[in-house]
Amino acid sequence: MDKIMIKNLEIFANHGVFPEETALGQKFIISAVLFTDTRKAGKTDDLTASIHYGEVSARITEFVQGHTFLLLERLLEELARDLLLNYDLLQQVTLEVKKPWAPVHLPLETVSVEITRGWHRAYIACGSNMGDKESYLKTGVEQLAASEDCRVKRVSDFITTAPYGYVEQDDFLNGVMEVETLLTPEELLDLLHEIEQNANRVREIHWGPRTLDLDILFYDDLILDTEDLHIPHIDLYKRDFVLKPMDQIAPWYRHPVLNRTIRELWEELQNSAGEKVE
Repeated sequence: MDKIMIKNLEIFANHGVFPEETALGQKFIISAVLFTDTRKAGKTDDLTASIHYGEVSARITEFVQGHTFLLLERLLEELARDLLLNYDLLQQVTLEVKKPWAPVHLPLETVSVEITRGWHRAYIACGSNMGDKESYLKTGVEQLAASEDCRVKRVSDFITTAPYGYVEQDDFLNGVMEVETLLTPEELLDLLHEIEQNANRVREIHWGPRTLDLDILFYDDLILDTEDLHIPHIDLYKRDFVLKPMDQIAPWYRHPVLNRTIRELWEELQNSAGEKVE
């Protein structure tokens, strides 16, 4: 990915743990690496096809001077989020803040903190088999899209499928959505659980009836196994109610463990069940 670099922008602002730091202020030095695609701008000379580093420098200055935080870590976290939310062409940003007047009473030149943050692509399965199923699914999509830290890019058609696992229940309505998010996988999971709770989701029977079920299928090319979260989602390659809608919106996506595309997995599942591939 291409980079636009802003190096050592000096800003006088009020951040720090000690009261005199926030009261009197001090100098901070900010550097930023903006990750974006400059190809179109480079071919056309069109400024709107790139990120205006002058505008970004002014926004960084305004943000740093307009807020007060105790920790440099918090300053960078909030600044990165602000930039990513306000510049559509910005995919990732690396920020460094240097503090040359750090009150540690030792002969150091500067202390600094550096972070990298950016948009991540996730695929999320949604399902319902209670009440107004379509309404629950649409509400789930809308609530996810309403989060500032998420952008719903595509949503598959909703399909009716037989229950998986625990079969003594009504048929499901299922779909898959593609989402861009600033959240970590754990933060995204927390948000999905909150949306499920808003739909009065009750977890009583494993694979049992539910008003709304939201599961992370993929997150970039991440492979993650913890007590609470498995990415890619376990056994998704066996589930037609995941692969069919996923094939509709991202047939080219390659499973990071199995190294096979969604289209290949979907066709294999249909063939193994003796069905005609569509």
